[in-house]
Amino acid sequence: MKQADRAAEERQKKDEVKKALAQTVPPEAAPKPTARKPGRVWLGVLAALFLVLVGFWLLVQTKVISLPGWSDNFGHRIPLAAAIIAGLLLAERVAEIFGISRVESPASRYNLTRVIRLLTGVLLVGGAGAALFGNFYTGLVSLGVVSIIVGLAVQTPMTSFFGWIYILARAPYRVGDRIRIDNATGDVIEVNYLDTTLWEFGGQFLSSDHPSGRVIKFPNSRVLNTMVYNYSWPLFPYIWNEIKLNIAYESDLEFVAKVMKEVVDEHRGELMAKRVAVFRELLAKTPVDELSVHERPEVIFRVNDNTWLEAIVRYLVLPRHAGRVKTELIKALLQRLNKSPDKVLFPKSNAR
Repeated sequence: MKQADRAAEERQKKDEVKKALAQTVPPEAAPKPTARKPGRVWLGVLAALFLVLVGFWLLVQTKVISLPGWSDNFGHRIPLAAAIIAGLLLAERVAEIFGISRVESPASRYNLTRVIRLLTGVLLVGGAGAALFGNFYTGLVSLGVVSIIVGLAVQTPMTSFFGWIYILARAPYRVGDRIRIDNATGDVIEVNYLDTTLWEFGGQFLSSDHPSGRVIKFPNSRVLNTMVYNYSWPLFPYIWNEIKLNIAYESDLEFVAKVMKEVVDEHRGELMAKRVAVFRELLAKTPVDELSVHERPEVIFRVNDNTWLEAIVRYLVLPRHAGRVKTELIKALLQRLNKSPDKVLFPKSNAR
């Protein structure tokens, strides 16, 4: 058992696990990363390497330095290709440290980093190819031919890559969002070029919204032909939730509705009113009837199949707080309603 515990601790120390755990923090709560000293040291190393390579290439071009085997034109282009590679890596590091790191939104920082690294990789291949072949057009053509061949050979990954571009352009979800796609539900912790990773909540072993501990991966191509349910829409990152209580037909329905509204209003009223005001502003720009949206908790009654009435109270909550808030409200509701057993008739003993 101790060996298993030690093995688990070692896994927790891995960088990949730390990265995945760090990305489960919602964007609203994620701290803004600052440029670290190791990043600046690497920046200095790249800058020095770039200057050395450029200087070496100039010395070779002016024939100040002449090395055996470097007399042909191709040999002269190798230092230039190396300088281009170092320069592009230097530019990418500068963009990340002094540009992307200052963006407020963690999701935007994440997406921009992915795009910059992708562009850097493409330019590395094209720039190095153009330098080695001595013709920029030839380098681009060679890059295009290679891309077509690779694309035909791996059509499914290419579709997932186009799915990643769609995710960036249309933003059906971002890192930190809580989504459902197909039968998978969870928090987005990573969006790679080919696939998306979810930190699952709920699942087949849990009845609540608690994280299950499992990680779900699916290809980005799924977003092109599958509906995505996003619970963390940036303009309105809230959902309506309900609590159902079974009561007898002989209960005082007016009293039950009054008490349920009061209890939920005490817990959620002010926050809910502010959030609904934002929602109504959004609805005002659409054909949707905003009169159906209530600022305060609402209680409705429905007939249950088991000869009981269902008293249902509806309220607004953040998706990640839904389970905790529901538990608190159920306790408060039962405590208040049980004080009036003559007006609130709950199922008892074998009548349940």
